[in-house]
Amino acid sequence: MIQRIQTLWLLAAGACGFATLKLPFYIGSKGNAPAEPFSAMSSVFLLTFTITVSIVAFVTIFLFKNRSMQLKMGLAGLAASIITILLYFSRAKQYDTGGIALSSVFTFAIPVCYILALRGIYKDEKLVKNADRLR
Repeated sequence: MIQRIQTLWLLAAGACGFATLKLPFYIGSKGNAPAEPFSAMSSVFLLTFTITVSIVAFVTIFLFKNRSMQLKMGLAGLAASIITILLYFSRAKQYDTGGIALSSVFTFAIPVCYILALRGIYKDEKLVKNADRLR
C-alpha cells in the first residue's frame, strides 16, 4: 500500500486539508474593523466541505484493492476540493480590503495532490489490465 505513489499523494491531500482548518486562507477587514483571518473554521458549511475533502482522501487510500472505486472516490474528492476553493473565494468577497494569505497554498495543493494521485491510480489500473490481457 505505501509503495504506491498515489498513497503518498492522497496522504498529502488529506494532511493539507486538515491543515487548512486552522491556517487562514484570506486576511481582510470589513469597514473600520481590524483585519481578521478567514479560515475553514469561520463557516460551518466550509468546515463541513473541508473535513469531507480530507476524510475522502484518507478513505481512498484504503481502497487500493478496488481501483475503480478508488478512482471514483478520487474524482469525487477532486470535485469537492474545487468546490471548496470556489466557496473560499465567494466568502472572501464579503471583505472590503485584504488579501490572500500565504498559507492558502495548502488549499490550492489539495486538488493538485488529487490529480497526481488519480494519475497514479489510472496507471495502476492500466498496468493490471495489460497484465490480464497477456494471461
